[in-house]
Amino acid sequence: MAAKWIETLTGSLEQKRQYKQNKARMAALPEPYATAAKAFERYFIYYGGVTDGDTLVTMLGDFTDLWERAAVDGTPVSTIVGDDPVEFAETFTQAYGGTRWIDKERKRLTDAIEQTVADEA
Repeated sequence: MAAKWIETLTGSLEQKRQYKQNKARMAALPEPYATAAKAFERYFIYYGGVTDGDTLVTMLGDFTDLWERAAVDGTPVSTIVGDDPVEFAETFTQAYGGTRWIDKERKRLTDAIEQTVADEA
């Protein structure tokens, strides 16, 4: 009972556990994969702005899987990322749906303008 109450306030405890596991997996990657993965993960948080915990955990899990496979196979970071790391990061995050912080602001802007237009009429 208490766990449900806590999750209501703080979010899913399972999602937090999975997130921490993914972070630990990233930290355990050999170099240069660990540095690259950490840099992208930081960018994902700022750029992606995903507010849906399930989507975020899935995305980071898949991303960690990618770097783990690359490390095992010895695939160079440049082969995975290509010439433009920003394009790679943004394309990767766009492949995952989910609600983003900007969605709320887009709705707020649209509603405000619709109300303004309605008031003018």
